[in-house]
Amino acid sequence: MKRTVRSSLQSGRAPARRRHQSGGALLAAMIIVTLVTTLAASMVWQQWRSVQVESAERALVQSQWILRGALDYGRLILREDGRNGGPDHLGEPWAVGLAESRISSLLAADRDNTVDAPDGFLSGALVDMGSRYNLYNLIDFETVEIIPAQLTAFKRLCEYVSVPASQGEAMAQALRKAILAAHRQDPEKLAKLGGESGRRQAPLLPQSLDQLTWLGVDAGTVERLRNFVVLLPAAQATPVNVNTASREVLAAVLPGADLNRADRLVQVRQRNPFKTTGDVQEVLGNINLADAQLAVASSYFEIQGRLRLEDRVLSQRYLVERTPGGDGNVVVLFENQVAGMDIPEAPDSGGR
Repeated sequence: MKRTVRSSLQSGRAPARRRHQSGGALLAAMIIVTLVTTLAASMVWQQWRSVQVESAERALVQSQWILRGALDYGRLILREDGRNGGPDHLGEPWAVGLAESRISSLLAADRDNTVDAPDGFLSGALVDMGSRYNLYNLIDFETVEIIPAQLTAFKRLCEYVSVPASQGEAMAQALRKAILAAHRQDPEKLAKLGGESGRRQAPLLPQSLDQLTWLGVDAGTVERLRNFVVLLPAAQATPVNVNTASREVLAAVLPGADLNRADRLVQVRQRNPFKTTGDVQEVLGNINLADAQLAVASSYFEIQGRLRLEDRVLSQRYLVERTPGGDGNVVVLFENQVAGMDIPEAPDSGGR
């Protein structure tokens, strides 16, 4: 009887133990399958990511080479224009911008090499930097002091573009401190700055308009000044090209002039560009141009290139200097690249 009961109990535990073991094996198998699936998905994602990174890098290199071609094209135009000589005005070929064009259409003559050409759109322009007021004209680089006549002109320009004149003077003072701080090896200039403590507090010297914020200028003011001022790394003050400058710049740099007289200059040059600064004197009459820094030709230009690939945009800007003389050499002084997304403009709501 006892053996019968014991054997029945043992026979009841055996199926329970087998069910427990089979459940553990199933759970282990599921864990293994999950791990294998996770590892496989991770490997596939890593491979996909590598392909995407390689594709993006290839597209970036292609875009940079295309924009480099825009630079070469702009330099060619400036070189040919320099060889022809004469004044620089807005009726010349360099002033005609390249409207947005499909790259494949630009390469249509070379059909054998357009199979892998990216389906993008290229646009560009050449801008005369002599048409803008050079902020470095504010400073006498020998004494590193602000030139009063230039400060007066710059404050007038600020007022014309809706920037407070006081902010223009503060910008000039900050620029002077930045130039003094750049001459850290000159004891005399360092003393003007107030020693090492003054140098540590001085702002960095900007090289582009976007870096004007280093001088304490807010971004809104930079945008209002963008089309009217420039930073040209010239060894001496650069004149304003009367054939390309805006009415605001002309009214600011011409002593005793105003926007009405500047409008008159713009109207006259549209019919006949000025060949000499003496022609400007004939139009303005009794205004003294002896101290005005004017010219009818330019040495500094900005080559702008913009490449749009689907919703991605790559913009490149090159500040170049065209050396005077018949050689027509064009040297790149500064370049700036900006990448972003092409955001479509909102539909016009009729001004409401």
